[in-house]
Amino acid sequence: MGQKVHPIGFRLGVTKDWKSKWFADKKKYGQLLHEDVKIRKFVEERYKQAGIADVIIERLGEKVRIKILASKPGIVIGRKGAEVEELNKVLQAVTNAKDVTVNVDEVKKPELNAKLVAEDIALQLERRVSHRRAMKRAIDNAMKAGAKGIKVQVGGRIGGVDLARKEWFMAGRMPLQTIRADIDYGTARASTKYGILGVKVWIYKGDKLAEQKEEVLKKIEEELHTV
Repeated sequence: MGQKVHPIGFRLGVTKDWKSKWFADKKKYGQLLHEDVKIRKFVEERYKQAGIADVIIERLGEKVRIKILASKPGIVIGRKGAEVEELNKVLQAVTNAKDVTVNVDEVKKPELNAKLVAEDIALQLERRVSHRRAMKRAIDNAMKAGAKGIKVQVGGRIGGVDLARKEWFMAGRMPLQTIRADIDYGTARASTKYGILGVKVWIYKGDKLAEQKEEVLKKIEEELHTV
């Protein structure tokens, strides 16, 4: 049988970067890992309406840098940055760090973020929207936003049937075994009357290394023209 590997973990260090950036010895590693889980869970639960795409955590000694990527950053920032200041204080208590800094960045194209797309589909399923309609709408929006390919899967007691099943739709390409392919992956859960439905989304944005080569070639051409 074929074995499936996590699309992001498979590409770490090539086209994807780590979400937690720090080093620790064996004694502190477990504690810091649990802190990271707490931080992400707290931010995602507190700002559900903000569309949290990612929480990147960097540690250097007693300093902790937290970068929040959101589709609606205004909700996290608050009026005149009041909400961010409050968040700084809360996270300082969670991490026991002396210096905690929170930065908030906007996700410019939420239609191309797999986690946000999955959460949007899950929200529609909870509102009793047809699963096929929700999936096809997400695919259309992603392709219009510039995706090279997208795959959406919903699993569980779809429509309240007795037996759980999986349904998926796909558009464009999805080269899962190509490491240079920039593929985003996200999951979400929908709580329905008949139980939990799982949502998985893969979005292919093109080859990252190919884009880097093009940028290098353009720079070389520009330098040659200036000489």
